[in-house]
Amino acid sequence: MDKISRIFTLLLLALISLTASAQDKKNMFNPINTSVTSQAIAPDARSAGMGDVGVATDADVNSQYWNPAKYPFTISRAGVALNYTPWLRQLVNDMDLVYLVGYYRIGDYSAVSSSLRYFSLGEVQLSQESTDPSMTIKPYEMSYDVAYSLMLSEKFSIGVGVRWIYSDLTYDYTSDTSPGSAFAADISCYYQNYLTLGQRECQLGLGLNISNIGSKISFGGDNNSEFIPTNMRLGGSLIIPIDEYNRFTISADANKLLVPTHPKQNDGETTEAYQERVQKDYYDVSSISGIFKSFSDAPNGFKEELQEVQWSLGAEYTYNEKFTLRAGYHHESENKGNRKYFTLGAGFKMSVFSLDAGYVIATAKSNPLDQTLRFSLSFDMDGIKDLFHRK
Repeated sequence: MDKISRIFTLLLLALISLTASAQDKKNMFNPINTSVTSQAIAPDARSAGMGDVGVATDADVNSQYWNPAKYPFTISRAGVALNYTPWLRQLVNDMDLVYLVGYYRIGDYSAVSSSLRYFSLGEVQLSQESTDPSMTIKPYEMSYDVAYSLMLSEKFSIGVGVRWIYSDLTYDYTSDTSPGSAFAADISCYYQNYLTLGQRECQLGLGLNISNIGSKISFGGDNNSEFIPTNMRLGGSLIIPIDEYNRFTISADANKLLVPTHPKQNDGETTEAYQERVQKDYYDVSSISGIFKSFSDAPNGFKEELQEVQWSLGAEYTYNEKFTLRAGYHHESENKGNRKYFTLGAGFKMSVFSLDAGYVIATAKSNPLDQTLRFSLSFDMDGIKDLFHRK
């Protein structure tokens, strides 16, 4: 009998421990909330194949999203790219992201660039009551931006950009909602230098991009405006030539949303007091104040602030500037969203155009990002010009 009692007691303690552990994990899960989340989706196949790195990789036509300050370092004078991402195909079959981008170098030291992003959430059928005919809506988000970049020295450049963001996610008949819009700015810088490692002259790149610094966005209803995904991205990249035809690139990025954490209700706090605190400490905070607040407002202190930093590692092998293989890894804390995945990619380049593809392999099969594909088609304007001038 005593043996049965001991077993029962152990089982009870184990159950209590598991319940407490599950409750602790639930309490610790505290992702940062923003509106227009499509602005955080990596749009191009090259960076997507390298674990979502890009702030310090060598300049390419898609640098507008990652770091527009890189454009003065491009070899070609101009370029255009069309990028396509079927999104969350594990869940739906009609969500996708289209990203059109281009740049033009002015002289040898500056460049202008622009991009258009369109994110479709597919078709959604709505019905207020079962007897009412359904209504089909097509919610979407889009943005348009322009940037100017300037080389301040042979090794250092800066970039500034402005962006208009529009979101139409009106889902039902009754709520007093409307599409929202916001304006934002980007500030970026890029450093490129050469250093000798052994017998090889390697190219070092360092980059910083603070994007979507701007207004909050409102969709009507309770008149509380939401934060847009202001983000700080910092990274480094090293290109190591193996021989005349082969080179290898390793890159790393770290990024943090500069958005305050939504307050959580404390034990014993009334709903009314909690709502007043949320209004004061979150909704009434301006976007600029929110940037500074985001560094010190995590409920669990500095440890949770570190969990807000996402990091990525990427590698790229290039043969004869024609064929490329890529791989990478992206990490986000399980308490902040748990987006952890490996990536693969490949690219093929001709004198006139290049074609790239990226593929996501999530660490958990239940992750809806698993098996996400991205495609990029880029055109080199110098190559097209040379093609038409050939005799």
